[in-house]
This record gives sequence, structure tokens and C-alpha cells, in this order.
Amino acid sequence: MAATGSEQAGTKAYYVSTPIYYVNDAPHLGHAYTTVAGDVLTRWHRQRGEKVWYLTGTDEHGQKIMRTAEANGVSPLEWCDRLVEESWKPLWEHLQIANDDFIRTTEKRHTDRVREFVQDLHDRGEIYQGGYEGPYCVPCEEYKTYGELLDGEGEYEGLKLCPIHKKPVEMLKEENYFFKLSAYGERLLAHYEAHPEFIQPESARNEVVQFVRQGLEDLSISRSTFDWGVKIPWDDKHVIYVWIDALLNYATAVGYGSDQKKFEETFPADVHLVGKDILRFHAVIWPAMLMANGLPLPKRIAANGWLMVGGEKMSKSNLTGISPHELTDHFGVDAYRWYFLRAIAFGQDGSFSWEDFSARYTSELANDYGNLASRVAAMVGKYFDGTLPEPAAQGEAEQAITDGLARAVREADEKLGEHLDFAGGIAAVFDFIKQVNGYLTEQAPWKVAKTAFAEAADAADSAEAQARLATILYTAAESLRACAVLLNAVMPESSAKLWESLGAEPALGALADQPLAEAGRWGQLPAGTTITKGAALFPRLEETK
Repeated sequence: MAATGSEQAGTKAYYVSTPIYYVNDAPHLGHAYTTVAGDVLTRWHRQRGEKVWYLTGTDEHGQKIMRTAEANGVSPLEWCDRLVEESWKPLWEHLQIANDDFIRTTEKRHTDRVREFVQDLHDRGEIYQGGYEGPYCVPCEEYKTYGELLDGEGEYEGLKLCPIHKKPVEMLKEENYFFKLSAYGERLLAHYEAHPEFIQPESARNEVVQFVRQGLEDLSISRSTFDWGVKIPWDDKHVIYVWIDALLNYATAVGYGSDQKKFEETFPADVHLVGKDILRFHAVIWPAMLMANGLPLPKRIAANGWLMVGGEKMSKSNLTGISPHELTDHFGVDAYRWYFLRAIAFGQDGSFSWEDFSARYTSELANDYGNLASRVAAMVGKYFDGTLPEPAAQGEAEQAITDGLARAVREADEKLGEHLDFAGGIAAVFDFIKQVNGYLTEQAPWKVAKTAFAEAADAADSAEAQARLATILYTAAESLRACAVLLNAVMPESSAKLWESLGAEPALGALADQPLAEAGRWGQLPAGTTITKGAALFPRLEETK
């Protein structure tokens, strides 16, 4: 999906990336959580009218991919092709992810540039040859220190385990090439000090600072015990360490070494979204690589927490991986996108449960938001034949609604757009929705209508009641117009349905073109618009089965 209204040539794009995901298996909720977060963030900035670039993709080299492919009787590339085309890309399309690019590390546009980058480091004297022996976790594709390993129990008794995967590590001894990472400790600490926003949340920043302060060791950047990877340019008996290869996608995908204009207009990233288990790669190794090659550093590296099920991190290896389709089939795609960002504070661990999702769906989406849209459309249809009436002068109750909307727009933009507080930004909008529901309850338009259309009513009283009824329903409909704009980044499908129900597009244009800065400007939905009552935005759950 191309960016809308954001092609401002020559300006720096708001560049957001997800990790490139390892294609040893199909994606689960944890992968989708980060990708939806990036999608909501970039849709929000697009609707600000900014130039945006959203990147995601897949990490396809390394020993784990090679072994998984062998276990499935295919070549590594065949395995990657199958997973990408049958699982990863279809899921992102299903979840309405509006990424501008999808990078695969097996693509020539990437591998050629990786070789050039590493060759440049070598030419600068940043790489040397040496040997290494130590415990290695193949699923992590990382050497571990002895201090972080766990003692195995049961079938693994007497073995040392990876603390993340709870599987035995392997002892490797290789002649490798090393990057002089140890030379960058002080520069990294100085950057963290000068840019406290560089690593978020603060707890993650503190962990990284402490890790670097303990002293960095030089990093092995090649492997010689297998050959599924990008060849070292000056020594084809070695392949480049998969993490060095993978991290460079953030540069190769936006024109590094091939399209200087695009590179300058996009790089560096404004936000790298990563899982906290891969934070050190992004907050230590990646900036050190960029420093060594004289390239600018990303502005922010935001680590999301783990999704937990039964107290365990959600992952295939822990058997807690859940397919997003299991949830979207029941709750719908929009509700799926909304729930994880609404229920879990970004940057913190959060527990998923079907019961919590069901309760929040019913309370906030079906009862508060969906029912509000249905009630307003039904009353405009019943009392004004589906034509949005002209409001009379606003009173105190209406002024409170306009003030509430202005507050919701301000808080949502600050929290979601600036601080990646997705839960707080969404809550600001739903607080406004609750306020509008309260307004309707207090104003009781169904009671006002009895006077407005009573045959025995005094003509003056009837006219006054009709004017009051028109104001109440216009206020509610205009509030829904603003909600459609504010929730478009989070729930694009239901927002589009609401926009259509309000008859907004003929008068105001496409929903995607509505600027966020204007969302709170009152009175945009013109009187005379045809309001239609369609299917419920969020059907009762028993109706979705």
C-alpha cells in the first residue's frame, strides 16, 4: 500500500521498521504485535500529512534456517520462499499492514550491499581475523556467556541451556573474522547520555547502559562451519554472521549503495521497533557498526515487551505460539489490531487471554463504540428520515463535547504519535466515546422526540423540541465523524464503514485524506448528509461464530 498524501520530495521520511523476522516457522501473535504497532504508528503519521516509510521483512540466512530446511527435505531458499509467500506476506495482507517495502535478506539488492558494507569495514581496519570458542545457541544465532546459561533438568540434566529457548547450547570453535566492537563502548555510552530517548523504555535503556559499562568484547562476524549466508568478500570460506547481515536490512532496503537520493531522504530510521530479547543487537551492535562506517544513528530504538501465555513468553519453541487467524476468525481483524495495543502497554510484558479479549470487545467495541454508531444512525433514520439535521445553537452540554473532542485529539496525538503510548492514545479516544454516550443518556433524545412529534403538543413546544433533537443528534453524529478519523490508523475497516454510514465522503473526501490536525475542528459534517444504518460495526461475539 502506497503512502497517501505524503509524497513530499526532498523531505526526510518518517521511517519506521520492524525486526526482520526469522522464517524458521509461520508467524505468531508476537510477530504480529510488533508489526501492527508499526502499522498503526505509520498510518498515524501518514494522516498527519507526513512523508512516511514503513519497512518489514524476513531474515533468511543462518544455521537455524539451514537445519529447518534440511529437516523438511528442501533447500534453505525453497523453505524461505514457501514460508514468505504462503505464511508471512499473506498474514500481513490479512491484518491490513500498509508497509511500503518488504525486504528479504536473500535478495540480491540486499546481499550485494551487505558485502560492500563489510568490505568497507575491513578496508577501514575495523575487522581482523581470530579464533573463538564458546557456547552457541542456534535458535538465537548467538554465542552466549557462561554466566547467563541455565542448568538443565530432566532430559537435559548435566547440560547448559539457553535462557531464552531452554534448549542445550552447542560448543563451537571456529576461526572467524571479528569486528572491533570493544572500541565503541565509550562512544556508545556518550551517545546514550546525550540522547536519553535513543533507547525506550527507560528500563530497557538502563539494562543496555549497564551491559556496555561492563565492557564490550569484539564480535565474531563470520561463520565457517556452514555455508548458508552471504559470503565474506575477501574470503569465501566464511559467511557473514547472520545478525550482521540482518541488521543491515535497515540500510540496504532504503537505497544504501544503490540509490543515494532515496537513502538520504529515508535513512536513518526514526523508530526501530524491536522485541526486548533482541535489543542488544539493535542498541549496541547496530549503532557501533554505523559509527564505524560513518553513517548516522537511528533516532529511537523502542523495545516492546513479551506477550505472555500462561506465564511463558509466546513462541513456537515454548509451544505457546498462537496463530493470529485463530483470533481474527472470531473477533475480526480490526478488533485484533485494537486489542493488543489497547490492552498491553507498549514496552512492557503483557498477558493475553481469550477471556480478557472477549470482555474488552464486548464492553468497549460492541457496547460503547459500535452501539453508539448504531443508535445515532437509527435515531436519525427514525426522526429525520435519514437526513442529518441542522443543529441549533450549542449549549453547555454541547460545548463540553467539543472540548472533550479537542482534548482527545491532543492527547491521542501526543501519546500515540510522539511517545508510542498506543494504549494511552487509544484510551483518549475511547474516553471521548464514553463521554458522547453519557451525553446521549443525559440528553435523552428519545424523550425529546416525544414532545417534538406529539400530535397534541403545542406548536412552539414542538418546534423547540425538534430543534433540540436536531442539535443532540448532530452533536453525536459529528462526534462519530471525528472518531472515524482518530481510529482510522488503528481500525481502518470499521472506520471506513462508519465514514460511509455517516455519508461523509461525498462532502469531506476520502477518510485517509482527513488530516489529524483537523479532526477536532467542530462542525465539519454538513447538515443534509444522508445517514445510513448498516450492519453493526462490531457484532456481538455470538453472531461472529
